[in-house]
Amino acid sequence: MVATSECISCEVKNGVLLITINRPDKLNALNKQTIEELHETLVEAENQNDIRAVILTGAGQKAFVAGADIAEFSNFSVEQGKQLSAIGHFKIFNFIENFSKPIVAAVNGFALGGGLELAMACHLRVVSDNAKMGLPEVSLGLIPGYGGTQRLAQLVGKGKAFEMVVTADMINAQDAYKWGLANYVTTQEELLNKCFEITTKISSKSPTAIKTAIKVINAGYNNNLNGFEVEIEEFGKLFGSKDFREGVDAFLEKRKAAFTGE
Repeated sequence: MVATSECISCEVKNGVLLITINRPDKLNALNKQTIEELHETLVEAENQNDIRAVILTGAGQKAFVAGADIAEFSNFSVEQGKQLSAIGHFKIFNFIENFSKPIVAAVNGFALGGGLELAMACHLRVVSDNAKMGLPEVSLGLIPGYGGTQRLAQLVGKGKAFEMVVTADMINAQDAYKWGLANYVTTQEELLNKCFEITTKISSKSPTAIKTAIKVINAGYNNNLNGFEVEIEEFGKLFGSKDFREGVDAFLEKRKAAFTGE
């Protein structure tokens, strides 16, 4: 069972883990402790076969995550700043992007700075119609340091990414959808229901194939890899999985497949 901690609350429902960043008085800002607890929670979840997908959200009605906790790094040196970014990439942002189970960000309210970077690291984003999303770091004399300069351009294109980063402007939910930053827009009341609708579909499919799909899609954005070659290799490997055998047998026998993730 994935445990609830001081900054993170967890609930498992029908094979879906709902993780809530629980610092509403701080607009769920990412401090060092929250990053550590979120990392530990995800490590636990990855090792539990009964969890097929994850929903990540923030507590309260105001914010998903309103950014990093600026007070924590206000006096950092150059080397400390570099370490702050590197540790964040390793423990959370790259970790989420390459997680073996799909992670859906349920974005309610503000997703700014590290909060938007967190949402962008997830595989899908569902946003409430009151959402405000942006990367305001240049207003502090910084740039996004948790992958925002890279993932934003991948999602919305280079031109729009330049605009959002250098102006520090926020965009609303409808613009986020129009630009490809959001997969869906819902009311706040329907936000989690829509996420559970998506993750329920995911949970009925082959965990082995989904894990492979995440790996292969990400390979296409890795300059050190040829995504087509990775696809050929991984496609072939799946023919040796129990999930492939079960999927084909279920199709031929006209029944619902019972995938085990093997």
